[in-house]
Amino acid sequence: MTWWAIDVRPEPARRDRVGAWLVARTGQAVEERDDGTLVTFAEDERAADELVAALAAAGEGQVETTRHPLEAVDWTTQWRDGLGPRRFGRLTVAPSWIELPAGTDGPTVVLDPESAFGSGEHGSTRAALALLERHFRPGDRVLDLGSGSGILTIAAAKLGAGSAVGIDNDAEAGPVAWRNAERNGVVDAVDFLEGDAGDLAPLLGPADLLLSNILRTVNTMLLPAIVAALRPGGLAVFSGMEETEAAAFRPVLAVGGLTVRDEAVDAGWWAVAAARP
Repeated sequence: MTWWAIDVRPEPARRDRVGAWLVARTGQAVEERDDGTLVTFAEDERAADELVAALAAAGEGQVETTRHPLEAVDWTTQWRDGLGPRRFGRLTVAPSWIELPAGTDGPTVVLDPESAFGSGEHGSTRAALALLERHFRPGDRVLDLGSGSGILTIAAAKLGAGSAVGIDNDAEAGPVAWRNAERNGVVDAVDFLEGDAGDLAPLLGPADLLLSNILRTVNTMLLPAIVAALRPGGLAVFSGMEETEAAAFRPVLAVGGLTVRDEAVDAGWWAVAAARP
């Protein structure tokens, strides 16, 4: 099967709306390039054409699109290339097919992301893990929005969370996350739900620590639900944003009533921890 990339160039004023539409339509992350282009993917040419037609019919203003096939790659194994153990303070994250180095101490997350996002090798995930480890307190109630492979939820459980719940709208993510939870012996300490984080997060609060490793556009849309899901004094960690997006997201946090407490940058990806008063 040959995947297709679709480059979408909306009017600047509608970029966030179009990005959110693409995420909702495809259930996938959208790449945001410096020139304003949004890039999404389809499993074949027909699906790419259907997505372009649906976007044109959605009434999101003038949107220029182009699409092209991607080089055929066996993604069932390709994503494993170059992965190895990573240390985040007292926490170690390692792929399931690599033996841990001798003398590894502290909590360890052994992970096989399969087709779900979150291996510990993406800069946005590493930045989120760094802030999670830095600000986590034993017994915290943790919510993880866009949980993917379950890496952040499982890490919270391994650190000693009172509860840790992951939410993802991708039906394929849940089974992967549960397999990783079983691999790490935390099945009884976590839960993974499929659905809309905006609807579910406020129902699952109040959380002490909330993690949202998604996209700036989606983080912005979810902000009211995130604030509602946090206890007073609770902390939200936002990731999935490039370093160049920080200037655009800090004012969003301020409007939402959140105060920046900490930041992390990894390979050009930016994460921020912000507290509810």
